[in-house]
Order: sequence, then structure tokens, then C-alpha cells
Amino acid sequence: MTRARPLATFALAACVMLTVLSAAAGAATGAASSNVGEAIYRRGVLGSGKPIEASRDGVTRLQGAAVACVNCHRRSGLGAKEGRSFIPPIAGRYLFHPQTAGPQEMDLPYVEGMRADRDPYTDETLRRAIRDGLDSQGRPMSYLMPRFAINDTDMAALVVYLKSLDRRMVPGVTDTELHFATIITPDADPVKRRGMLDVMERFFADRNATQRVPTPRLLSSGKNAYSKTMFKVYRRWELHVWELSGPESTWQAQLESKLAAQPVFAVISGLGGKNWAPVHAFCEREALPCLFPNVEAPPADADRNFYSLYFSRGVLLEAELIAKGILDAKGGPTVKRVVQVYRSGDSGGAGAEALAPLLRRRNVSVSSRVLARDTTGEGVAKALRDLSATDAVVLWLRPADLAALGDAPPARVAVYMSGLMGGLERAPLPPNWRGQTHMAYPVDLSERRRVRVDYALGWFRIRHIPLVADQVQADTYLACGLLAETLKHMVDTFVREYLVERVEGMVEHRVVTGYYPRLTLGSGQRFASKGGYLVHFSESAGTRLVAEGEWTVP
Repeated sequence: MTRARPLATFALAACVMLTVLSAAAGAATGAASSNVGEAIYRRGVLGSGKPIEASRDGVTRLQGAAVACVNCHRRSGLGAKEGRSFIPPIAGRYLFHPQTAGPQEMDLPYVEGMRADRDPYTDETLRRAIRDGLDSQGRPMSYLMPRFAINDTDMAALVVYLKSLDRRMVPGVTDTELHFATIITPDADPVKRRGMLDVMERFFADRNATQRVPTPRLLSSGKNAYSKTMFKVYRRWELHVWELSGPESTWQAQLESKLAAQPVFAVISGLGGKNWAPVHAFCEREALPCLFPNVEAPPADADRNFYSLYFSRGVLLEAELIAKGILDAKGGPTVKRVVQVYRSGDSGGAGAEALAPLLRRRNVSVSSRVLARDTTGEGVAKALRDLSATDAVVLWLRPADLAALGDAPPARVAVYMSGLMGGLERAPLPPNWRGQTHMAYPVDLSERRRVRVDYALGWFRIRHIPLVADQVQADTYLACGLLAETLKHMVDTFVREYLVERVEGMVEHRVVTGYYPRLTLGSGQRFASKGGYLVHFSESAGTRLVAEGEWTVP
């Protein structure tokens, strides 16, 4: 008996260890399966690494990314609208929900294209639908649905992934509240900061004051009483201002701490200085929508990401407009060298970095004259000495530096400048510089945008909001308006990916677009306004500008 105890103890320990290892192995297998399913769904890549193959109408052959599920059913799995056709949701709880007499009996958040009149899918009938194009009741599906060649292992992984698309507990969403954050970096302009927050705080207050008191779901009765509003719960919007401090290397930890302390559904607007990239990267890692922050230099590779949307590429777009102006210039000497002037630690550095390779590709030499942060006005003028007639100058400068340029511009030298950094038509460019300076202008001309901007300006006046940063405040108002309209159409389907997808669809239908003539977000696009002008001042004083061509998308 005394010897049995250690053996029993050993057996129990071994049993526990096997259980732990088995659970760990199961979790690892599940994670691996989900990863394979995600690769099939998002990129059209099978577990073997080969592209998935599919056909449509038994004739058209498709493969890889071109036939990935995400193209039609979107990242959220909640479908989309193609012309007059609805692509149905394929997130697990929509696929496997029991058949009901009508949508009014489906205890699911409303999504366009959701089906109540068919049998629920099983794993077997779902596999049949993907391979053979037959629905849960054996009926042929739309011709839009390809027929996929996929083995059992990969199919199992895809089904697991579809089931994982359910988002029942969404951070920042409660029965009575929706939580949003806005992020402000330490080097953001304090005047713009106050102007942006004035707009946001008043917009949120107005929105909450005009909504009904939070109520339970509104249930309709009667055969034809169903409508989307049956799911609507009126939630109060809460705004959390996340102000960052210290060096950029600490921002990630600060944002993680703020998000853990107060989960939010999305980030709306926001204000950055020289570098927004750490904030952008954080939002992508956390799968957190970041909608239309006020930044002059967004990350150059933002189009490769999903969760962050911007109105414009800022100085990166200006760089393309300036490059086109320099390389396509007619009637003057050929430019052999471009001298770029910007202050260390400012957004102009990103613009200069974007412009240089565009010019060097066409054998134009580029040099930079970087002004130290403590450089005086005299130092700004000194940076422009020793220029020749075959040079061009690009000024990535703020109003104070423009005003310090002096009365005499470099003789016969073409000058280009950033409109965003310089103040657009209010740029204090000295009179003698105006005749030879071309301004990159990545917004609509002032006379053309007047009606669209006046809508926001009138809203500010009625609410006694001081106008201190016109474009930032107009863009912030536009961002908040887009959020409100999108959430109205989402009803109660609070899925972060779905929010981004619905904004993509809503933005091109927006009539009041503020500073921009048109906003569109096609598949894979993250910058809603894509073009601009080169302009020059019409007179030695005043704010009137003349466009040097039509609206151009570089």
C-alpha cells in the first residue's frame, strides 16, 4: 500500500499533463486552422500556399486574390450591395440561424441581404454551397457565387473561420452607450487642437440631445410591420480625448494603456504633427477603426492597410502635384536641380522625402536644405542663396517662415510651395515672390467649395464656435457627420470592420464634402480625395488664386 501512493500520484500527474498537452495541441490546431481559413477568405491562398481556383458559369476560370471571399462578402463577413444585388452575410450566426417566418422573428442585428426564408446551413450544406453553388435547400445560388475547388482540410479551415466572424461582444459598445476616442499627438498645433475639440464636443452634445432616451429593442407586430428600426437601441455617444506625451517610442504603450482602461468602438478625427505613423500602426494592430484624422503627413503605405481612412494624402499628394508641375513645365529653362527647404522635425520632411525619388527617376538632381528648429528668419533667406536659372526651389514652410523670405526672390528661379503648410490662399508670401511661385493646392478652389464649406461655417456660428483653424474644423465636422450617417445605416450591427466598410460605401454619396470636390473610397483605397491643383496668386496682394490647369489626380 505504501508503494502504491507514489505510483498513483505519478499516474494522476501524467493524466493531468496529458490533458494539458491535449488542450494545448487542440488550441494550436484550432489557431492554425483559423489562420488557413483566414488566408483562403482574405487572400485566396490555400493551406498549401497555392492560389485557390474557382469557376463561374462553368466557363470563367478564376484564381487567387481575384476570387477571395473578401471581395464580395467583405472583411466583416456581412456582405455588401452590388448594383441591385445584395451579397448576403456569411458570418456564422447568419448562416446557421434557424429558419423563421420573417425577419421580424430573427433575433439578429439587421444587415442588408440577411435571409429568414431558408433552412439553416449545416457544415455539410455549407461545404456544398462553396463547392457546387447550391444553397441550404439545394437551390442554385446566384451566378455571382463562384464554385470553388477546395479539399476537405482547407474547407474545414474555411468553415471554422466563417464561424469566427461573429462579433457579439464589441469593445466600446454597451446597451446604452457608444464610446469613441480622438487622439492628439504631443507636437500637434495647440490652436488646431482647440478648434477640433470645440467642434467634436459640440457635435457629440448635439447628437445626444436630439436622440431619444435609451430604450430596449423596438419590437414590431403584424405581418408587414417589420423594419430595420426594430433593432434600434438609442445609445449615448461618449467622447474620450487621448492626449499623448513624450517621445514617439512611448506612444504605443500609452495607447495600449488608454484602450485597456476605456475600450472604444472607433477613433474619430484626431490631430497629428510630424509623424502619425505610430498611431496608424497601433490602430491596425488593434483592429480599431481610425476615421479621418487631421494629419498633414499620413503613412505612405496606408493603402495597404484596412482600419485607417483619410480625407487626403496631405504633403505626399502635394509632392506628386509639384513633381508633375516641374517635369511638365513648358516655356522655361529645363530644371536640372531642385532645392528643397524645410524645417527639421516638421511635416515638410515627409513631403521632401516623397518628392525626391519622383524627380530623380527623371534625372533631376535633388538637394535639401534643412533648417534647424531655432533658425531665425534671416537663416530662411540665407538657405536660398547660390541658385542658378536651371534650379527650382520647393518650400515646405510655415507662414512665419514664408513671411521671412525677404523682398527679393532668386532671379529667374521657379518656386513651388506647399499650400497645406503655408496656409493655402492666406499664405503670407511676400509680394515680389508671388509672380514666380506655384502653390500645391490639394483641395477645391475657394470659390467652388464655398457652398459646401458654408454649411459647416453656419453650424459653427449658430453654436458660437470660434473659427480658429478653418480646414481642420471643417474636416472634423465632416468626419463626425459621416460617422453619424454611417451608424444610422448600420442600425445595431456594431462590428468594427463593418463600420469601415459602410463608411467606404457612404462617403461617395455625401453631398456636403467641405474642402473637397468629391470623396470616393474604392476597394483598397484609404484616401478619399485624390487630386488637387497647382495655383498661383493673381495679384501682389490679396487671396485670389488662379488654377494652372484642371483638377489633377497624379
